Amino acid sequence: MSSAPPTSDPTLTARPVRRLPLTGVLRLGRPSDIWFKPALSVVVSVAPPNLTLLALGRLDLAMYTMAGSLCALYAHNRPYAARARVLAWVVLGMLGGLALSLVAASLTSAAVVLVAVGALMAAVQKALCDATRVGPPGNVVLTFISSASLFVPQTLGQVPGHLVLAAAAAAWAWLVGMAPGLLRPHGPERRATAQALDTAAAYAATRGTSDGHARTRAAAAAAVQAAWQALSVTGARPGLRRALERLTVRAEVALAAPADTDPERLRTWARQLRGTGPLPSAGETAAATEELLGVDAENAAPHRPWWSRLGPLAPVAVRTALGCALAGYASLALGIGRPYWALVTAASLYQANLALTWSRSVQRVVGNLVGVLVFAVIAPLAHSGGLALVLCCAALNFGAEALIGRNYWLGTICVTPMALLITEFAGRQAESDLITERAVDTVLGALVGFAAAVAVTNRRTGDRVEHALTAVDRARERAARLLAEAGPAPAALESARRSLAAALVELRATVDAASGEWWQRALPQERVVLTEQSAHRTLAATVRRLGLDAPVASTGRTTEDVRP
Repeated sequence: MSSAPPTSDPTLTARPVRRLPLTGVLRLGRPSDIWFKPALSVVVSVAPPNLTLLALGRLDLAMYTMAGSLCALYAHNRPYAARARVLAWVVLGMLGGLALSLVAASLTSAAVVLVAVGALMAAVQKALCDATRVGPPGNVVLTFISSASLFVPQTLGQVPGHLVLAAAAAAWAWLVGMAPGLLRPHGPERRATAQALDTAAAYAATRGTSDGHARTRAAAAAAVQAAWQALSVTGARPGLRRALERLTVRAEVALAAPADTDPERLRTWARQLRGTGPLPSAGETAAATEELLGVDAENAAPHRPWWSRLGPLAPVAVRTALGCALAGYASLALGIGRPYWALVTAASLYQANLALTWSRSVQRVVGNLVGVLVFAVIAPLAHSGGLALVLCCAALNFGAEALIGRNYWLGTICVTPMALLITEFAGRQAESDLITERAVDTVLGALVGFAAAVAVTNRRTGDRVEHALTAVDRARERAARLLAEAGPAPAALESARRSLAAALVELRATVDAASGEWWQRALPQERVVLTEQSAHRTLAATVRRLGLDAPVASTGRTTEDVRP
């Protein structure tokens, strides 16, 4: 069900201005299950190239190897077959942005031109990362690399060598990202399935009626959808993939019949999946086999290309370009020599809607201001020698990735001093100037960037809600037609059920994004609630028709042992 209660009171549904959140913005969450993987990966990726440069006496080139090394931050939740492709595209994107920045820096030193180039690149990087759904850290790292490179003195003759350094470090980062697959080749798929089971168990524990059940169900549905997406791109052998798919089916059944599901059994399966032992068995039945045939049919169908998602992202891209340009120019007007700090601050703010952008703005300012204080404390140690500088950067890289999953501001406490230390690879600079300029650029970038987000309204969010509602209605009608038949093909019915589940996940994400925008027409909240309720009932009916809704018994028996 929807997390928004139905209402017919126009004062509750037609208010054009949304209230920005003031509480909970800095609240810490639980760390990711694999927080240590990106943290260790980035250290292993960054340290060897930097230590090599230190041994060669060319630590001044470390910013180029760092550009390649930071590619190791991406795609940790992807199955390894998909991770190889995603990391390759990230590397190419990083090299493309770096090449453009270095060439621009070699052709002109006019800061006004360079800020414009950086703002346009930031907008393109934001749109492409969101459209391809590359995942965290998204466009921020790419924008940091390209924007900082714009203000490094270059000649055209130096560009190829600097790109070679970045490419070599990026190749090493690709190997680091793929290396865990040698020990646990199907870990990402297992974790995604375990997350689906855990969140489904949390929903089943509510029995579908207690407080917070709607929010819990939405989270579980999203996790189940993420598990199916991971399994659709896995390179696992058919038998292993089928076993994970059957477990994901059990998570879906819990969404349709929470009162008949034993949450503890789902949690037990999740724990077993996160280990290194054999896969737990959810059993095998004709109904489950037919459902998986439906999964195969859905996966074989043509999917929507990523570039078709660029159109709805136009307002966010415009916000990014305008906010980054204005932030950079404001920094120049104050006489600060590093306008890319303000530019990157603005680029890091823009989220799916204005409310989330506001939250990120507060988190960014708090984290950066605390981070400059951390830099003031550790700077004397880092300046004691080249080795100390390299090790401090590695430690801060680890801290950033270890903490950022708890809350963005906590991670930026380490990101900020790391970025300041990177500027000192080419030579020591006055600490007081770095601290003052970074603090001013942070506040300036956040204020100007958020003002641009307010100025560029996203009025099309209401249209996207209407489209999402229509998609759910069509998917529900298709499933209902099949249910009305005397003997519908199980594979067709399962394909219709999966399509309806995916449409519901998209609807909830679209409504959540639209709910955080300012100055838009009223959302059809009552229609959203009624549509979700009707779709959930249809989903439950398809589960019963397929014979998948038998309870998961707490005695350890699977649903196949207790068929009604």
